[in-house]
Amino acid sequence: MTQNSLKNFLDFFATSMQSNTFIKITLSHKRDKNTNLNNVFGKVVKVKNELKISFVYRYPTNDITKNFDFLTATRLVEEMLRTDFFQADIFTATENRFLIINSKGEVKMNRKTVALAEVPAYSHDNSKKRYISPQNNIYLNELGITTADGKIKNSMEDKYRQINKYIEIIDTIIHSAALPENFSVVDMGSGKGYLTFALYDYLVNSLKLQAHITGVEFREELVEKTNLIAHKAGFGKLHFKTGSIQDTVVKKMDMLIALHACDTATDEAIYSGIQHRAAIIICAPCCHKQIRKQMNPDNVLKHIIKYGILAERQAELLTDALRAMLLEAYGYKTKVFEFISSEHTPKNVLIVGIKRKQSIIPDENIIQQIAELKKLYNIESHFLETLLHKKISS
Repeated sequence: MTQNSLKNFLDFFATSMQSNTFIKITLSHKRDKNTNLNNVFGKVVKVKNELKISFVYRYPTNDITKNFDFLTATRLVEEMLRTDFFQADIFTATENRFLIINSKGEVKMNRKTVALAEVPAYSHDNSKKRYISPQNNIYLNELGITTADGKIKNSMEDKYRQINKYIEIIDTIIHSAALPENFSVVDMGSGKGYLTFALYDYLVNSLKLQAHITGVEFREELVEKTNLIAHKAGFGKLHFKTGSIQDTVVKKMDMLIALHACDTATDEAIYSGIQHRAAIIICAPCCHKQIRKQMNPDNVLKHIIKYGILAERQAELLTDALRAMLLEAYGYKTKVFEFISSEHTPKNVLIVGIKRKQSIIPDENIIQQIAELKKLYNIESHFLETLLHKKISS
């Protein structure tokens, strides 16, 4: 019975694709709670005029999309149901089927006839979801991204894509964190506010969350301009204030964002997030001078850093690795990944920490690993580590 139900489900999947009635498939209820793959979505797309199944593999901090032919897609669904997921749902133009596997391996399949047949829409593989609509968007127009009639300006297409990619990443992150019902977001170094406005728009207007966002920017003229735009857009819980990352004091910080804070300003931002026990810390580092000046290994690594460009890259890798490890030491599940392809911006590394433990005492094992890594490069101090050590000492 178990094998027949699974086989019937897979046969139905294959037949729906061949008959052009297939709409979508979802695989969920993961078998291993410790794995990072949360679920998988599949739909039909056209790739060079050929129909494929496009699978979106959803992870805590990013999505991975891969396209497969129908035969391969059927095989992959079978594999994922045997190893990764307990549940799968298929939606077609004529009938929907729902498969559930219990912990004993027993399979149950339900079916539901579609009252009103839906015509499957086969999108092209290059179509992207827009999290932020340009239509009737006051802040995008005020920031010079759209024209008065809501069209993206040719010169701002890269910026618009960056905004949507940013919100896509944020969407995944916030669903992985334990944020309070009424939460506070602090965006350190908000600049012209492109991403800050989009974040508020998505959290408050799209997701209907109770979020208060404060943008911190040291250039007073930008603060005045962004506050004016926030007022015009009717964003009542978005406020910009003049200040630096080092000196700005906030009462509450459930989510910290610091994009492209230069050199040790990134460390100041992370430190502030840790001190406020923020549920989410998101940083895109810029410049790595503090570690670069100290690197002086007396081992085989000296043959790498004698080349200028390689020394710069080593400094970036080492600095951000130490930041990620320090976040982990203070109870954050941390990931480091690409924010957006380098063709759009050279600053493309994102460090994301999601609070998992409420301890202010660092993990000694990780601290020891950090000490070993510093010794390897003859590094005397890392600025974030120094800030955290001073706090503990005091």
